[in-house]
Amino acid sequence: MNRLLVLALALAAGTTSPLAAGDLHGKVTCKGVRNSGDAVVYVAAIAGKTFPAPKEHARIDQANLVFSPHVLPVLVGTTVDFLNSDAVLHNVFSPDSCADKFNLGTWPKGEIRSYTFKKECVSATLLCKVHPEMEGFVVAVPTPYFAVTKPDGSFKIADVPDGAYTVKVWHPKLKATQKAVTVAGPTAADFEIAK
Repeated sequence: MNRLLVLALALAAGTTSPLAAGDLHGKVTCKGVRNSGDAVVYVAAIAGKTFPAPKEHARIDQANLVFSPHVLPVLVGTTVDFLNSDAVLHNVFSPDSCADKFNLGTWPKGEIRSYTFKKECVSATLLCKVHPEMEGFVVAVPTPYFAVTKPDGSFKIADVPDGAYTVKVWHPKLKATQKAVTVAGPTAADFEIAK
């Protein structure tokens, strides 16, 4: 049934209808890198709205000398738990001001240390002082409407309220981009980024 008709029927019946929403989906083509994965696509802001931080913590594991996931988008205010799954000591720190240049110290296998990303941070580089080859990223964004692209560049952000937004794309090795997107039910938006 047409969404406008549903809204009209709800108003005529005196009921309140929730805001219409749709999935924002598409592809990000990443030029000059192995594949199109690890790009973060997100709705930059929703006028007049702020979002409470989730109670559940996000998690990044350190296994086989790799941060996993390599790129983790979170809502501002989210606490991220860093687990050491390796049989060696690991350290997690970020040199970036937007993450207050945090340093969680060094800890052994099986332990977790946590950090709360209190402000927008696109992006906080994660490094390990024990293993300089390790690198990961946390991207703290102002809305819960975000996704990480798959290797083919595809992404899907569920339940974005209908409206006009700036949608941004960030990638660890390529230049960021943005464009205006009007969401009206299921909406497609494609992007291309390069060095």
